[in-house]
Amino acid sequence: MVHWKSCLPTSLLLLALAFPAPSHSIWPFPPKRYTGNALLEAGKMGVDVDGRVIAFGDFNGDQFLDILALGSDQRTLSVYLWNHEDYVFRRSATFTHPQRVQNVVPGDYTQNGRLDLLVMSHGQGSRLDMSVYMSSIEGGFDTASPIALPPSTLQQPVPIDANGDMKIDLFGVASGGNGAFKVWRNVWNASDPRSSMFDVVDPQFDGTQCRLANPHSNAVVDLNGDCLADLFLVCDDAKSGDKYYQIWVNNKDAGFALERLGRLPSGVQAISFADIDRDGTIDMIFPTCSYVSSITGVGTDCYINIAYNKQLPLCASTTDSGIKNGRRVCRPPEELCTPDVDFMYDLDERSGNDAFVRFPVSALFPSASLLVLDKTSTPALPLPLRLADTDQDGFPDVLAVVVPPPAGPAAAPDRTPKLVLSMPCAKGVAGCDKDGKGRRGFKVVRKGAETLDSVKDARGVAVLDVDEDGTLDIMVQRTGEQGQGNVFFVQNNFYYDAFFLKAIVLNGACNSGWCTTPNGTARYHPFGVSYSGATYKYTVLDTSGRRSAAQVGQLPQTSYQALMTPYSYFGLGRTNNYIENLFVGSTKHTAQHYINMEGVIPNSKVVIIPPPEGQDVWKRELYLRPGEWIPWVTVTVVVATIILGVIVLALHLNEKREDELERRRASHHINFDAL
Repeated sequence: MVHWKSCLPTSLLLLALAFPAPSHSIWPFPPKRYTGNALLEAGKMGVDVDGRVIAFGDFNGDQFLDILALGSDQRTLSVYLWNHEDYVFRRSATFTHPQRVQNVVPGDYTQNGRLDLLVMSHGQGSRLDMSVYMSSIEGGFDTASPIALPPSTLQQPVPIDANGDMKIDLFGVASGGNGAFKVWRNVWNASDPRSSMFDVVDPQFDGTQCRLANPHSNAVVDLNGDCLADLFLVCDDAKSGDKYYQIWVNNKDAGFALERLGRLPSGVQAISFADIDRDGTIDMIFPTCSYVSSITGVGTDCYINIAYNKQLPLCASTTDSGIKNGRRVCRPPEELCTPDVDFMYDLDERSGNDAFVRFPVSALFPSASLLVLDKTSTPALPLPLRLADTDQDGFPDVLAVVVPPPAGPAAAPDRTPKLVLSMPCAKGVAGCDKDGKGRRGFKVVRKGAETLDSVKDARGVAVLDVDEDGTLDIMVQRTGEQGQGNVFFVQNNFYYDAFFLKAIVLNGACNSGWCTTPNGTARYHPFGVSYSGATYKYTVLDTSGRRSAAQVGQLPQTSYQALMTPYSYFGLGRTNNYIENLFVGSTKHTAQHYINMEGVIPNSKVVIIPPPEGQDVWKRELYLRPGEWIPWVTVTVVVATIILGVIVLALHLNEKREDELERRRASHHINFDAL
């Protein structure tokens, strides 16, 4: 695998890739670590925890994703750092929290470019205690003196930048209050370590507040299309017991305003967010079940629901202003961050409403159901449908844990992870109507997925890019009943002729791109910040010349061990072009809270550093990740150059010989006219 290469002159990059380090073989290219067009078993990869993986983060700032694991006692936390040379995770810091841990949210709470740990643990009664373990200068965490935060209710708070200063605040309900929304405002002062880290204040919210559900699917993600993260809340209806949602739109210094609310279907489970149909808007997808077992967490009569976001579409032409009869009807490619005040989700099942699709799980998995709650954890963890573009076609695919009928009356049901690919609609495809029409369909991956099928004790799945090689791999959380450990990695080795892009927006710490330790002895990049709320929108042309737009959010959810990566990954599909426009939005309360990057190179990673307060210069870094085809292209170019050189030399020698013969003939020619 090849590490991300920084931007180098093309000639040097090609030479470096064409002539790798000497090996014991004459063959100049290193052997592939994985072969075969399939999902391949990668094993534990060094993660020997007896519990579960609880969070992802770049803990040492080397741009490789690391892992935070929780032991079976639900108190011991261990950091596993990725070792690129050995291609394995290595256990690093380990410490024990005094209370039973329910969730951990890595983040740069001290604004120094390093990851701290916000640990949520079970307190007395209905209280959720919170502590922050700050990163230490020499690595690891200051476990001797964690900073205690004001507790919350059991509805886990979510990180949010409430006032636009790029610092991580928290949103939730404070313990001992009246149920009103509160914001834990980040007031950390590095020059005064004795000061508090958070103050609990009333947020600037304009609208009727609801009672947050527990568990919930609250998210910080742009929903009205202005590239500024809004707040999505899942609420409980005290009268009916049903759930509904609220969308609070971010109006910068004017605070948040309640813009939309709507009832969720009965039996709704965890909600996930992604641009399902690749139209430049964030949609939501979630399962519903008529009944969920309190013992196994398996749902009965489950459906998959997709609510498409109704927003202004992308204009068909670059010359279209998007305005007709004084009214905006579409977004030009150069104005993707234009807000749509009429955005909405329509969850009505009425005929003709293509913005809401509902189909049974049995359409994908006959006679099977979904595992929607992980009962091996206390309290039980909601299991959302995991969304990831595993085939890089630009459309998110779905990962879920499926429970088929037991083999016999006394047999325990299997719990197997399954990968479902997004595909164009056709007759007989799940998610499409009987005529084969619809926005997107879904099909189970069977060929090449035998490794996933071999797992029978799954209790959760997650997606990450192991070794940052540009493909999304799968991590399966297991109960250990099969005797093969609790964590299992699956390498995505499907070969596709498609491109991707990875991006991460930092939190503005050390805006020069380098941080310095307080004693000035070392410098480091502030890559480990896990900043929530960034937004990406882009346009790209496919091979047929058709322009499409897509939207991706950065770390929109962190509650209930959401296991999302701190970077954003999006497939570009089969394209031979640069990315036309890449809009990157932050949570800053400035007039220009986003930038437009043109001509971004595919198969690369973009790092964006927003400007500090009082400045307007955004810093951008592009890291190229050459594919395995680069050495072959280099060899082809060299061979073609040699062949062309031989041809040119032969023609040159032939031309030189003909010139010499012609000169000799001219010297022997007699001028008869002169005689």
